[in-house]
Amino acid sequence: QVHLVESGGGLVQPGGSLRLSCTASGRTFSSYTMGWFRQPPGKERDFVAAITSSGGLTYNADSVKGRFTISRDNAKNTVYLQMNSLKPEDTAVYYCAAGLGTWIYRTRTGYDYWGQGTLVTVSS
Repeated sequence: QVHLVESGGGLVQPGGSLRLSCTASGRTFSSYTMGWFRQPPGKERDFVAAITSSGGLTYNADSVKGRFTISRDNAKNTVYLQMNSLKPEDTAVYYCAAGLGTWIYRTRTGYDYWGQGTLVTVSS
C-alpha cells in the first residue's frame, strides 16, 4: 500500500511558476513509476508527466513540454513537478500517482495509487 500526499498548489499569475510535491509513505517508493495528471474543471483527468522508478527516464505531455519538469528524490520518497510559464489553461486539480514497475505509463490504467489532488489556479 502506498499513500500519496500532494502539496504546493495555489493561485499564480500567468507566466509565473509553481513547484508541486508529492510525498509517498512506505519503503518501496523507488520501485514505482511516478506520474502527474491533471483535471481541469468539468473535464477529464489527463496525463501530464511521468518518471521511471530510477529517475532515468521522463516523459511529458505535448501541452507542457518545455515548461514543466518532473523529478524525484528517492531518498525523500518525493516526486516533484516544476511548472514554469504557467498559462490559464493549466488551471486544474493536479494528482500524483504511483505505478508498480519500470516503464513510463501515460494512461490512468498504469497507476495503482493516487493522491487526493492539489488545486492550481492560473489567473490574473
